[in-house]
Amino acid sequence: MKLQNIIFTEIIIISLLFIVGCDRQADQEGSESDLVIQLPDSDNVSVQSPTLTEKYVGSSQCTSCHQQEMQDWQGSHHDLAMQHVSDKTVLGDFNNASFDYFGTVSKFYKQEGRYFVETDGPDGKLTQYPIAYTFGVYPLQQYLIEFPGGRLQALNIVWDSRTSQEGGQRWYHLYPNEQIKHDDELHWTGINQNWNYMCADCHSTNLQKNYIAKEQEYKTSWSEIDVACEACHGPGSQHVKWAGDGKGGEVPNKGFAYALDERRGIAWAMDSATGIAKRSKEKVSDTEIEVCARCHSRRGTAFPNTHPGDSFLDGFHPSLLTDPLYYPDGQIRDEVYVYGSFLQSKMYHAGVSCSDCHQPHSLKLRAEGNSLCGQCHLPAKYESASHHLHDEATQGSLCVNCHMPSKTYMGVDERRDHSFRIPRPDLSKALGVPNACTQCHSDRTDKWAEDAISKVHGKADPNHYAVILALARQGEPEVGTLLAKLILDDAQPAIVRATAVTLFPPYLSNETAQILQIVSQSDEPLLGLALATIADRIPSQYRPAFSVPLLYDNNRVTRSLAANTLSGISLEMFPKEVQENYKASIEEFVISSEFNADRPEHLTNLADHYTRIGSFQEAKNYYQRAIQVAPFYTPAHINYSDYYRRIGDEKKAQQVLNDALSDVRGKASIYHSLGLSYVRQKQMGTALEYLQQAADAEDAVARYSYVYAIALNSEGRRADALSVLEQALSRYGNDREILSALISIQKEAGRSSQLD
Repeated sequence: MKLQNIIFTEIIIISLLFIVGCDRQADQEGSESDLVIQLPDSDNVSVQSPTLTEKYVGSSQCTSCHQQEMQDWQGSHHDLAMQHVSDKTVLGDFNNASFDYFGTVSKFYKQEGRYFVETDGPDGKLTQYPIAYTFGVYPLQQYLIEFPGGRLQALNIVWDSRTSQEGGQRWYHLYPNEQIKHDDELHWTGINQNWNYMCADCHSTNLQKNYIAKEQEYKTSWSEIDVACEACHGPGSQHVKWAGDGKGGEVPNKGFAYALDERRGIAWAMDSATGIAKRSKEKVSDTEIEVCARCHSRRGTAFPNTHPGDSFLDGFHPSLLTDPLYYPDGQIRDEVYVYGSFLQSKMYHAGVSCSDCHQPHSLKLRAEGNSLCGQCHLPAKYESASHHLHDEATQGSLCVNCHMPSKTYMGVDERRDHSFRIPRPDLSKALGVPNACTQCHSDRTDKWAEDAISKVHGKADPNHYAVILALARQGEPEVGTLLAKLILDDAQPAIVRATAVTLFPPYLSNETAQILQIVSQSDEPLLGLALATIADRIPSQYRPAFSVPLLYDNNRVTRSLAANTLSGISLEMFPKEVQENYKASIEEFVISSEFNADRPEHLTNLADHYTRIGSFQEAKNYYQRAIQVAPFYTPAHINYSDYYRRIGDEKKAQQVLNDALSDVRGKASIYHSLGLSYVRQKQMGTALEYLQQAADAEDAVARYSYVYAIALNSEGRRADALSVLEQALSRYGNDREILSALISIQKEAGRSSQLD
């Protein structure tokens, strides 16, 4: 954010009970406390999107001057990321092959030189579809089918392109252990297998999604079908002009908008004392990493027309180390790609970039086996049994098998964790996270692995952020202080600290509010993003103290998210400059949401925004569109019901929820909302029935048991309430609300001695 530590002439002292001049109900009661909002130097902040004058010219323009780079790139996974269908590009068996999936037999065949599949369509009936494009090349290849409205859908039956010796050369289903029927959101014809939104912008160059919301159709386009030169270097028209003019160094970056030159003139000198090389100059830019992160990260695309070289957070919303994407210690769990892992690593903080290990054009490693690590880690010290504890020439002696354990996605795609962590079987014992040792030695225990490591390398430091994040995920009541310390500990990776921010709202108090104020003023982009992501979980009367400074963030994603948390809250007490920044940022939020209006999450976000500002007809339209686009998306139903409650139509609110029961899979939140609706109508008998169904449901959360118990207790059923809470404590662990309610009701009953 580059916030300066100055306070404007108008120092805004905010009373936490007085700040908001709107008629919204407070989310919870609070007590007075003084918070100071520091506003940045407005001359250093721009809320405008970057303009682009350069044009994409195509990789054919690059060949004459960059022959070696082109030779390296051709045949790479980038080059083959997406291709037109031909005998050369299709790897799967279309020689009248068949595949049986829970009784549905799909057939793959050729007809008049074209490739076809006969499989179950959106109505469940077998239908013939021509293959439109190939998608990917190794270790699997997918196939895209064209549908009306410009949609391309990715088949769930894919080709294993590995060799027969590796178990490949076969058709298989991406969900082999569960039957995905035509009405399932994961069916290949559904929204979650849509190429235009889910896949396209990482497999082609200058991909423009071009979703036309009014017609609910796509007019998706690209400059080149694959990941070509300009996908990483940016549009090249000015570079071509520079090369033709022969002006040499007179043009910045040789005509490109930026330079991928972080490694130019850099050497890694080995430190004989530590056995680890040091960078000759400190790395001052993350441009290369952010260019790679555009695709090699778990993220959402937030804005159209983003280009390589733009700030990553100006166009993308990366995931943090949240559950279930990552384990509490930051190890990969779901399909998260590389960026979030690499940001945790010591290598990243030492200045290592992607191209230190990977050839940027061929995508091959710069060296094979331990030689790759030996570029920076002295082989005499690290490539020995005294370090890795294994016999030479065994799999256990390979650096990557201990420090980059792999996980398999999409059935056959093995990917390595890029956090380069030291195996911690002690954390496996305590938290249930995996470790490289017992992943290989599956017949051994975590205790065995811990003893083997500590015998040679000493005991591991027990003070690991994994413990704090795990306790916070579980809702442990006493972890707030530890979270606060972690957030402020700049020796920890920024992505870890940002993740701690997302877990902090339940522990917010007058004493800890200062922590989030510090975050709101931070220069660390991920901290600002994290705060903007969770600010709507802060009571609305306190929220401006944390969200207003984020309106000055340099990154559009953070600004727009922060503005949305302020919608419906009066900012009349703030200077005109703040109000103008809010107006610009909320416009960015609307642009971002409209850009992604093909998804129910963004339609619901828009509807929520319009509800808060009182534009009820627009809100209603967006809720209905969200439910139409994805009937399975539970939050759309919940929030649409709440919309009717806000405008005083409780009967209609109930109808929305009852209608949702036939559409959604996890029904706990619907039951819970129905229960609350009947509570508001003082029909407690019916309310308790629904609240019980919510608490007992498989997809329930701890709060549902808490609310059910409170409702029981309010009806004089204290023993039943205590029973519900005790069962919830067993199910969810030491959840703060459950413990608090249990203690309170026990005291009411005069049984406080049982709390020991």
